[in-house]
Amino acid sequence: MADFNQVLTPGDIDTGELNTVVEIPEGSYLKVEWDRKRAAFMLDRVEPAIFAKPCSYGFIPQTLDEDGDELDTLIVCDEPLPMGLWLKARILGIMNFEDDNEMDHKIVVVPADDRNTGDSIKTLDDLGLRWKQKLEFHFNHYKDLKKPGSTNVIGWGDAEQAKVIIKECIERYKTKI
Repeated sequence: MADFNQVLTPGDIDTGELNTVVEIPEGSYLKVEWDRKRAAFMLDRVEPAIFAKPCSYGFIPQTLDEDGDELDTLIVCDEPLPMGLWLKARILGIMNFEDDNEMDHKIVVVPADDRNTGDSIKTLDDLGLRWKQKLEFHFNHYKDLKKPGSTNVIGWGDAEQAKVIIKECIERYKTKI
């Protein structure tokens, strides 16, 4: 019989595998956020269609980033993933990102069991320069119509750097929530 009291954990960060919950499917311009107090997804805003998400967007459960939200994930997959789905994912690296002068890291992952592309993608470099440029452009400009210059991609890091940030966010969650 299932134990319905189990909680989704962040995963096994040391092995490079984490759990992530999808907030926004690739191609959506609906800015959806997880409301931790109500344990439900909330529509935060409707973005201009030109700023649709370039990849599926999620969060790691039981984490807290410096901006006060769960630690974000950028999920590389050939298919948009539906909101609310959780998956095991392999860590590729990190996009260091600043939003309104607060760090808002993005952990880049690929589904752990993606036999179409996941087996050939081991690092951020496997995604290519154009993929990184596309993500940088999106995140540097998606708030330009509302608040120009409020976002800034600072740079990229590898899986080991991502693990350090994930562990910090797990500890922050344990002490602040």
